[in-house]
Amino acid sequence: MPAEPHDTKRALFALWTLFWLLMIAVAIQDNYSDPHLRWWEPILWEGSSCLAATLWILLQRRVAHRWDEYLDQPLKWFGKHLVWLPVIAVTFITFIYAVRHGVYALTDETYEHASWPYIFLYESIKLVLFAALWLAIIFGLESFSSWKRERERLLELQKSLAESQLAQLKAQLQPHFLFNALNTISALMQSDVERADRLLARLADLLRASLAVSAHHQTSLREEWKVLELYASIMQERFAGRATLTWNASDEALDAALPAMLLQPLLENAYKHGVERSSQPVNIRVAAQRSGAELRIEVHNTGTLAANEGTGIGLRNCRERLALVYGSKATLTVAGDADGVTATVCLPYKRS
Repeated sequence: MPAEPHDTKRALFALWTLFWLLMIAVAIQDNYSDPHLRWWEPILWEGSSCLAATLWILLQRRVAHRWDEYLDQPLKWFGKHLVWLPVIAVTFITFIYAVRHGVYALTDETYEHASWPYIFLYESIKLVLFAALWLAIIFGLESFSSWKRERERLLELQKSLAESQLAQLKAQLQPHFLFNALNTISALMQSDVERADRLLARLADLLRASLAVSAHHQTSLREEWKVLELYASIMQERFAGRATLTWNASDEALDAALPAMLLQPLLENAYKHGVERSSQPVNIRVAAQRSGAELRIEVHNTGTLAANEGTGIGLRNCRERLALVYGSKATLTVAGDADGVTATVCLPYKRS
């Protein structure tokens, strides 16, 4: 039998207890001024009803899971419960009057009441109203509990889907990045074998570092920074004398968390669109700072904004990953101005 959610169980217990305390208090109040009644008689009358109803509600809670599939069909759910009402009415009335007669017998008295036909009619009407009230309460609690379970399941599915999409995007990025790095080394193989060999060694270091970082969906900017520096060392060898590179990040920014391998495409674009297409020396600046609840990262290069810059697979990949992780709270923009081209990433600040 599926376990009943604790929230539903606690709420039902609290409501049930308050209801019967109120019913007993009202019975005492209504009969307080009757000189022919003793103090315990109203308590016995309502207490016997409370005991019988509690036994039935406990039985209902044990078998309630059988009708969980009908929670989205209220008429069927209520019908499955109310079909037992004749059996409940007979056993309920028989039980409470047996208890009352028994207690009165213990005091050598007789419990006097109306005729049995009237009793069965009167108590049955009360029981129908009582059952309708409590079934409505139970239906509401169980429907809410079912909605919560479905919502949690949906959130888990969404999380699993997002993680799968992130893994797919990362898998796209790594071969793309490796191809570009190998292409850089290939360009040197015929002209400078010694430099190409040195770059292969650096590429090995870069791959080890990137594999360590990309083993997790998120990393710290400090670890991401190390991978960027290794990548930049390869590109600086390729474009020796054609690019200067400066790094600027506060310790607070370096402690921030961000998706692994997010920034490498931005630096790659600075070399591809800035250095590779320019005959003039290019200045590249990588900067990161915290601004309140936001982490802002910029990769800037001198030059002009190319017509297709900002639409490649690397930047598209970055935007999709930011959207999956942060939704609309993170942005990636590429813009040109008189000083050059700047790729800017803004995302919520969180320590890694």
